[in-house]
Amino acid sequence: MSERYSFSLTTFSPSGKLVQIEYAIAAVAAGAPSIGIKSKTGVVLAAEKKTKSLLYDDTTITKMEMITKHCGITYSGMGPDFRILVRKARKIAQQYYLQYDEEIPVSQLVQRIAYVMQEYTHSGGVRPFGVSLLVAGFDDEVPYLVQCDPSGAYFAWKATAMGKNHINGKTFLEKRYNADLELEDAVHTAILTLKEGFEGQMTEDNIEIGISTTAGFRKLTRSEIKDYLAALN
Repeated sequence: MSERYSFSLTTFSPSGKLVQIEYAIAAVAAGAPSIGIKSKTGVVLAAEKKTKSLLYDDTTITKMEMITKHCGITYSGMGPDFRILVRKARKIAQQYYLQYDEEIPVSQLVQRIAYVMQEYTHSGGVRPFGVSLLVAGFDDEVPYLVQCDPSGAYFAWKATAMGKNHINGKTFLEKRYNADLELEDAVHTAILTLKEGFEGQMTEDNIEIGISTTAGFRKLTRSEIKDYLAALN
């Protein structure tokens, strides 16, 4: 019965589902893994960078972007959809800054991104975004880690995993996470979580790590990631 409704975005199936949204969530679950962990002093984002060929210039491929000075974002799912949402998020942040002369709070930024994603679930001639986002940032000395799904739903996490093997990743985080984690420990835990189900050897070339602290959001350099990997081996 549900096949009759699977090509319509704006029509509910008899069981009360919008099947295209479920397909978008399936696209996220098939994407490269992404991890987010909140510590006492910051938030860590970690993601696997997948390339389809050894001939790719991997310096041009990124899974993480800065939105404001204190806010960064990563994803699991479809990269082109991520680029569109990053552009929209930056535009939202700049409009807020021009109006109020201060950075947009993470909670408001997430709410407005989620509104855009939800709008694409009930409009004709479009499809849902095939990505879930992890947004890391700081508001008034308080760290935030928030996930946005293709349905437009958003929720805060202490730690979470998305993408391929996300169930194993969440199970691992449930065992390892505690509220007193320091930032360094959170980076180590994020790398260990990525290693769950990681295909091939993990190197500084095929993962990305970003941290958000009171000083701002930044991506770790390859040499820094190499040092973290060496410390764990």
